[in-house]
This record gives sequence, structure tokens and C-alpha cells, in this order.
Amino acid sequence: MKFSKIFSASNSDMAIDLGTVNTVIYLRGQGIVLNEPSVIALETVDGVRRVKVVGNEAKLMMGKTPGNVQALRPLRDGVIADIDVAEQMIKHFINKALGHSMRFRRHEVVICVPSGSTMVERRALRDSATNAGAYRVQLIEEPMAAAIGAGLPVTEPRGAMVVDIGGGTTEVAVLSLRGIAYSTSARVGGDKLDDAISAYVRRKHNLMIGEMTAERVKCEIGAATRPEGEIAELVVKGRDLVRGRPAEVVITETEIYEALAEPVGMILTAVNTALERTAPELSADIIDEGITVTGGGALLRRIDQAISRATGLPVRIADEPLTCVAKGAGAALEETLYDGILSAA
Repeated sequence: MKFSKIFSASNSDMAIDLGTVNTVIYLRGQGIVLNEPSVIALETVDGVRRVKVVGNEAKLMMGKTPGNVQALRPLRDGVIADIDVAEQMIKHFINKALGHSMRFRRHEVVICVPSGSTMVERRALRDSATNAGAYRVQLIEEPMAAAIGAGLPVTEPRGAMVVDIGGGTTEVAVLSLRGIAYSTSARVGGDKLDDAISAYVRRKHNLMIGEMTAERVKCEIGAATRPEGEIAELVVKGRDLVRGRPAEVVITETEIYEALAEPVGMILTAVNTALERTAPELSADIIDEGITVTGGGALLRRIDQAISRATGLPVRIADEPLTCVAKGAGAALEETLYDGILSAA
């Protein structure tokens, strides 16, 4: 196995974290080479849809496109919602990551999948990558990839717990000896946090705001625990639902904490459920190791404090949580230490 892995290696092999919000690509021997929004803009000309832009440029168009252009996110809740559009987006990202010099080489692709995804959803990911040019596709479960990327001892007989808060799902898993001892997945993540903010501002201030604005509010003043001391404020602009004209309001960090209380509570419930169903010996290890948080949701202010208060355990945010999953999948692709963790699609 080790020799075949070495001799079949190509510097165009890659690992892809195909996320609901962002796609991150790790290239063998180079590390992270692409990190862009999972958004594609399609233009309809004479009844034919074609790709206009993908990634960063497409995200800037969301909510601002003319009638013949659509800015779409082909993944929802961590899985492909529109396979044809997803395939075009994946092909664009692979070509961009490889560049002209390596574009036509045979390459192996490792794709991260949610632990709770079905065989149909996994087949859709495999087919999309194959049609985008991969000659061999392997899968790795997101919690395992996140744990490897965060430096947890997944190959040792010690329990380690990871909470990966992505855009569409939160994956909670206990890992030991190259496998997942227990995992659970909650359909709550960055998107649900954005939706909760939009709904709160609409209900409390009669102001309709867009996805991009809700995401900005979350990033700038979002918090998982009630603020203490000086309370941050932010001016938010949108459409007044009563007068039907543009308007702006001032919202506070306390308001956004209240808006996020329900989805954050769902994340905490998933963590506690996993702890309740973990074997005693692994639970003992988790007391020593603590809980590691990865994914974009790890950047929500004081999420580590919220999880620590709910569980009574030490919690740490992984270094570079946004790219942990892709780095872990890349390590599984490159290093013989992780042989046997990847599975055929």
C-alpha cells in the first residue's frame, strides 16, 4: 500500500473541502492553493445558460443580478442541491487550482463528505468530481479530516472530540484509532446563523436585509454568549417593510446574541448528545484532551466559552479553523501515517 501510494503520487493530486459557503483546495506538495466562496453566476443568452463567473466575483453579485443572470450556491446543508451547476463550479475550481501547466494531467481527488450524508449524496459528489476531470475519487468524512487538520491524535488509542461548525452543518464526532467512535450531525451552521439574524432584524426593526448584510453582522458583532462591559453597535441598511423605502437602523451586540441563541443552542445540544453517547473510557480521554472546534463557525465570538459552559470541559479553537478540513484531507492524501482512513467513492 505504501509503495503504491508513493509511486502513483502526482503533484496534481488534490483534496477538496466542498463546503456550503466556501470551497478550499489543497494541492499535493503545495498546501492550500484556493479558498473561494461556493458561488457560481450563470448567464442566460438566447435560452442557453452558461457560466459567467465563479467564486469571489460571483459572491459579489449575490442579490444584485439583472434578470438574465443568476448567482447560485449549488450546495445546501453540506450536500449538492444542483448536481449540474455543482459540476461546473468544481471543474472551474479544479482548473484554477491546477493552472495551465498541470490542467491536463491525471489527478486523484479526495473529497470531504458530511458524516451523516447518504450514499446518494456521496455518489453525487463522486460523479461531480469525476465529470470535472478526476480519474480517481476517494472520500474522507469531514470530522476525521477536521481532526487531522487540527493536529488531534486520531491514529492513537485515545479519544478526541471535534466540533466542526460549517456553513450548512455542524459535525460532532469522537475519534480514536483511525475511526469515528461516535458522530452526530445537526443541520445548523453559518447559514442558519445568518437566517436567524435576518429574521430578528425583520421582526424587531421591520427592516429587510440581504444574505451578505446578515453575514457581515454575524462576523462583526455576532456572539455566542451575552456580552459584558462595553456593547458593540453596528449600522445596518436595508429596506423598510412599512414604508417600502431604503432605511438604516442601529443594532447592538446584545440583540444579535439574542437572535443567535436558538441556533447556538442547537449546536450545544448536538455536543451534549455526543458526550452522553460516548463510551466511558473515551469520555475519560476527552476530559484530558478537551473539545476542539473547527470550521467557519469557530470564528463566532465566544463560541468556545458557550461550549465550555454547556459541557464543563476545556474547549479550544483550532489554528486556522477555516482550512482545517482541507488540510486534514490533504494530510490523509499525502502521508502514509493515515493509510486506511480514505474510502473509495
